[in-house]
Amino acid sequence: MADRHKIGIDVGGTKIAAILLNSGGEVIVEKRIASPRNNYQKTIQTIRDLITELEDNLLRRSSVGIGIPGSISPHTGLVQNANSTWLNGRPLADDLSKALDRNIKIENDANCFALSEALEGAGRGHRMVFGVILGTGCGGGLVFDKKLITGPHAIGGEWGHNPLPWPGHEELGAVECWCGKTDCIECWVSGTGLTADHLRLTNKNLGAKDIAAQAQDGHKPALDTFNRFLSRLARSLAQMVNIIDPDAIILGGGLSNIDMIYTQLPQIMQPYIFADHFKPRLLKPKFGDASGARGAAHLWP
Repeated sequence: MADRHKIGIDVGGTKIAAILLNSGGEVIVEKRIASPRNNYQKTIQTIRDLITELEDNLLRRSSVGIGIPGSISPHTGLVQNANSTWLNGRPLADDLSKALDRNIKIENDANCFALSEALEGAGRGHRMVFGVILGTGCGGGLVFDKKLITGPHAIGGEWGHNPLPWPGHEELGAVECWCGKTDCIECWVSGTGLTADHLRLTNKNLGAKDIAAQAQDGHKPALDTFNRFLSRLARSLAQMVNIIDPDAIILGGGLSNIDMIYTQLPQIMQPYIFADHFKPRLLKPKFGDASGARGAAHLWP
């Protein structure tokens, strides 16, 4: 396998990103397309066609690793916990293996992100790396000594569907999550959650990047929304620090490009950290939104 090219696929809620690496880890080609929504068979066909296109000029087939916004249950072999809900309960690994006529590896997309950044990105050289995706949803992946920690239920690092910690009165029972519970962290600190929070209180439907831009310009409604977001993100990450005490936290997803997060978040986290000193390593990803696909490719050694 060492002399083969590697393909990594990152299946997101809005896009599918693909990367082809040579045996030295160099990028040969990258491609992004829109994700088919609410259509399981179309998702399989799209991934198959994308891989066929990437391999079109190769003399041999590549290894294929795929990151998905959920995980494969070790007990049933079916997709679980995907916020792309049309994948849930489906034998995606088996169906893709048959469609591609080869063995494949599938992991949670945040795990793939964390693996990429721990192996060769911003987390390189750190033993315990917690990778966070703040995008359509809110995912997490944990890498220790360059190995993924997934656990017996394939949910290692999944922080997004725990309740928002240290909630204020206005945050209790306020938001119903797609998973069926209320006030999950994902409801508050994802890009979707940020947009929804702003809409609830201002009646203005702005994207997360627009809210951040207006906040940076000092626009009060947007600044208030973003400050609420920072408080919720700080509490949520502090809880994870108290549990796993990572050497580095690396943020990915669309919100990871907002500079205010890195300058303001550490001091907001400080009061919630159960230690007498907190020196955060809160880092931007080296490979940006390509990390998920790169990590998926690196599922193969």
